[in-house]
Amino acid sequence: MARTRGKSPQPPVKVPTPVTEKQQPFAAPPPPQPQTTAVTTKSKNKNKNTKNTSYQSDGVEDNDVFLLPLSDYWVALALILVATIVRVYKIYQPTSVVFDEVHFGGFATKYIKGKFFMDVHPPLAKMLIALTGWLAGFDGSFDFKEIGKDYIEPGVPYVAMRMFPAICGILLVPCMFFTLKAVGCRTMTATMGAGLIIFENGLLTQARLILLDSPLVAATAFTVLAFSCFTNQHELGPSKAFQLSWWFWLVLTGLGLGITVSIKWVGLFTIAWVGSLTLLQLWVLLGDNKNVSMRLFTKHFMARVFCLIIIPLTFYMAMFAIHFVCLKNPGDGDGFMSSEFQATLNNKRMKDVPADVIMGSRVTIRHVNTQGGYLHSHPLMYPTGSKQQQITLYPHKDDNNVWLLENQTQPLGIDGQPINGTKAWDALPEPQYITDGTVLRLYHGPTHRRLHSHDVRPPITEADWQNEVSAYGYEGFDGDANDFFRVEIVKKKTYGSVAKERLRTIESKFRLVHVMTGCVLFSHKVKLPDWASEQQEVTCARGGTLPNSLWYIEGNSHPQLQGDVEKVNYRNPGFFGKFWELQKVMWRTNAGLTDSHAWDSRPESWPILRRGINFWGRQHKQVYLLGNPIIWWSSSVAVAIWVVFKAIAVLRWQRSCNDYANTTFKRFDYEIGTSVLGWALHYFPFYLMKRQLFLHHYFPALYFAIIALCQLFDYATARIPGAGARDTALINRIATVAFLVLSTAVFMLYSPLAYGSPWTKADCKRMKLFNSWDFDCNTFYDSYDKYSEVPSISSSVVPTTSAAKNVEPKQEEAPVSQKQEEAVISGAPPAPDQAQVEHRVVAKEEKVEYRDQDGNLLDPEEVKALEGKVEFKTKYETKTRVVDEQGNEVQEPVEGWDQNLAGVAPPHPDVEGVNSETVQGKDEGAAAPQDVAASKDGEKEAEEAKAKPASENQQDATIKEEL
Repeated sequence: MARTRGKSPQPPVKVPTPVTEKQQPFAAPPPPQPQTTAVTTKSKNKNKNTKNTSYQSDGVEDNDVFLLPLSDYWVALALILVATIVRVYKIYQPTSVVFDEVHFGGFATKYIKGKFFMDVHPPLAKMLIALTGWLAGFDGSFDFKEIGKDYIEPGVPYVAMRMFPAICGILLVPCMFFTLKAVGCRTMTATMGAGLIIFENGLLTQARLILLDSPLVAATAFTVLAFSCFTNQHELGPSKAFQLSWWFWLVLTGLGLGITVSIKWVGLFTIAWVGSLTLLQLWVLLGDNKNVSMRLFTKHFMARVFCLIIIPLTFYMAMFAIHFVCLKNPGDGDGFMSSEFQATLNNKRMKDVPADVIMGSRVTIRHVNTQGGYLHSHPLMYPTGSKQQQITLYPHKDDNNVWLLENQTQPLGIDGQPINGTKAWDALPEPQYITDGTVLRLYHGPTHRRLHSHDVRPPITEADWQNEVSAYGYEGFDGDANDFFRVEIVKKKTYGSVAKERLRTIESKFRLVHVMTGCVLFSHKVKLPDWASEQQEVTCARGGTLPNSLWYIEGNSHPQLQGDVEKVNYRNPGFFGKFWELQKVMWRTNAGLTDSHAWDSRPESWPILRRGINFWGRQHKQVYLLGNPIIWWSSSVAVAIWVVFKAIAVLRWQRSCNDYANTTFKRFDYEIGTSVLGWALHYFPFYLMKRQLFLHHYFPALYFAIIALCQLFDYATARIPGAGARDTALINRIATVAFLVLSTAVFMLYSPLAYGSPWTKADCKRMKLFNSWDFDCNTFYDSYDKYSEVPSISSSVVPTTSAAKNVEPKQEEAPVSQKQEEAVISGAPPAPDQAQVEHRVVAKEEKVEYRDQDGNLLDPEEVKALEGKVEFKTKYETKTRVVDEQGNEVQEPVEGWDQNLAGVAPPHPDVEGVNSETVQGKDEGAAAPQDVAASKDGEKEAEEAKAKPASENQQDATIKEEL
């Protein structure tokens, strides 16, 4: 019997055992409690002793995927086999470039050639695609420039390159199966989930092409599997903490996060999902003051920091390190990057140049903000305004970029007389430094004109606060007051104390202020038309933004700056500098993809599968990205059911209902809620994006929705009490098999769109449930028999003039646009020998056809529906067909048709440009006459000034966000 200090002994009493919430109704009774002396104890200590604070979760079993029954592994193996058949079946179709294979196949070419490019996505999947092609013998000679470009003739190993996304699509299946097993689902439910992945049309379509979405979803699925297995180990309580399996799955989760975010930045949403659930785990750990000391909590915290932050970040940066090693040569994308970055590429390294800039220096001046290039002029005139010589920004090195810096007055010689000529400063005994505030002139040697500005509006940006900048004068002309510019060094953008006082190469960032008008030399990401070779506009702005008004000197030479003078060069940014700069450029370029697209869609349409994407169309076949409607709609319903359940549960909890005392209720809420959280974090952020979006952006969210659907199925058919579902597996088996069979049947119905297989117009129209499913049924033949007929050589010929009218929507042409390909299929017997056939013209035929921008023929009803919504552009074509006496088409001889072959229709008059509307449409935006090209021979500059492609859109290499 214990005594309490300072008090008399108390009679012993029994302390009743508190019944905790976690005790099961039929659990064994607790062992008898020892008798203790009744003492006066504070109530908070009593509550502390009776509270169950263990972080072990109720109703959780050890679902280690390495300890499953052998039968489960045989099921998984069978599913992998089925997935392989479905994914690889006729993967050689189509035999030409499809949709964004233009970009990602092109990037493989650049990796093999080592040419630097800029893309909005991280490099991992693109490098693996390039590696696959290289191992298959691809030498990078194929450019993937346009959709429909043939793979067969140049011998591109496109099937091997497509196998990488296909393997990723196959790996989705075991990931789904073992994820569902890890969260406690029955084997039949896991089989159903894996089957839904196999027979999901959208995932199949993406997995058969050289695209990034299949690797992305596979990496997401791998991360979900690893984290689900780790969560299962965590919920088993302290006995599993820091064991081998605990560490194994935590490390794999971090590795999966690194892989996912290294494929696309959508992986950041996966990081947010794992991070949210990890914070929840740490919060529960913090509350377990019985099993988790602060020292142990710190260990838990640091383990997660290392595995879920350091490992992914290290992997992500390592991929960019490999990316930089692979791309050592200049390429299309280096124009996006800073001069310091470009200097790290082969052949881009600049020689050391004199540091001080003095009067008479021959300099090249670069714009800081847009990376549009060098201040440039050429002997081409503005078509409007002053019609003086053009001033532009040109992104490549050229002799027309060189300017000579002159003082506002000529220097004085020994005799005190002015020294005339542009080379007057070369012979001065002492250099004249250019300090902050110096007024000077810029002389363009190749054309003998000076940089000039006046109160004339520019030809493109005609705002009142913008003045035209031109090159004015002639050889021997002294110039006028409008040639004067004042140098203002921007000290906060300049590094080095000396460079803040006087102009120095590279180090000084300065503005050029026009003395007469007060405007500042300015450039922005606005392209001039063809009459300026599409170079970037330069103006003189009053009130322009500082970043767009900043310049610096890159090249510098002067006869007095020879020998041992101080020289400078670009600073090497190192790996971290290049890495961070590339992240910023990727972010800005990605945000800049705001142009409309013929096949884009918004997030609100994705869960209901409102619209797909036209990938390819040739030979009366089509590849159209469309999901399996049953799977998409069912998964969306599953998410909605959980949301309704959660809303009701919260309301009942507020009314003090004790629903959460039920273990099944709690597990239903947490397990499906985890999947719905993943769906939400991979779906709702797209609402914040103004860039162009496509249906395939929904695939990671779809994966989480399918998991939620399967979990709901499992609870409804095997885990919630009622109708004997808990006692027998029959209901679960029947339900899962029935749903999987239904999904497979729908998959088969829409499979021609995924495989690019033969289909008929009737079947197509029957499967088009909504008008917004805009695959073109007129592409297909009326019957399957026509696909098996042998095409006969077309040469027969009724003279035919078809006036084809192309229907073009008022939006940017889709990347999937293609020309209509003629395929003349004839059921007639082979044509006899031409030498024995007397040819004659039997008929003349003229008809009007309406086609969309992809060349697909529109029926009258579709044309009528489009009236008033689209522009109708007229295109005239003349086609002649010759037939023999039997009506067989005869091939045109190499030397052409005989002059005596009468009846051939003449060209339409509009082919000659007679129709004024045709002429106007043809010549719209025609270039003004050009004297000579911008650079020496004129051709190089015009060619190099063309826009360069970027991922998912055509982006110019000078794009950079205005600040």
